[in-house]
Amino acid sequence: MKDITKQYSNDDITVIWKPALCVHAGECVKALPNVYKPRESPWITIENATTQELIDQIKKCPSGALSYKMNHSEPASPASEEDTLQTIEVNVMPNGPVLVNGACKITHADGRVEVRNTKVALCRCGASQNKPYCDGHHKKIGFEG
Repeated sequence: MKDITKQYSNDDITVIWKPALCVHAGECVKALPNVYKPRESPWITIENATTQELIDQIKKCPSGALSYKMNHSEPASPASEEDTLQTIEVNVMPNGPVLVNGACKITHADGRVEVRNTKVALCRCGASQNKPYCDGHHKKIGFEG
């Protein structure tokens, strides 16, 4: 699948959407239906929510397809060694993907290496057209697991 990235900005925040990572769980639409409208183009209208509402919703995105950056933030200070220690959390979703939260390195079948620093949803049903990532096909095939 093509590596497409879309960005939607206002004065405070830029919402970043990577459709190839989306598992179509609909959490964004459920949380902020006035912002996320999948049948419209553009499908994200960030002016319909506050910056904090957007941040809170994006943090709940199960696949990491949605992320954000603050437009006027100060550069981050160097992290201490303690701050760089990370815990990786792996959750197997009922009848859905495996969610990995935390930094991880993914080596694809073709040998390509990708580093993910937030979240990733990995296909568990085998039907994804974007392996190793989940694309929501588990719903279409009635996957149980």
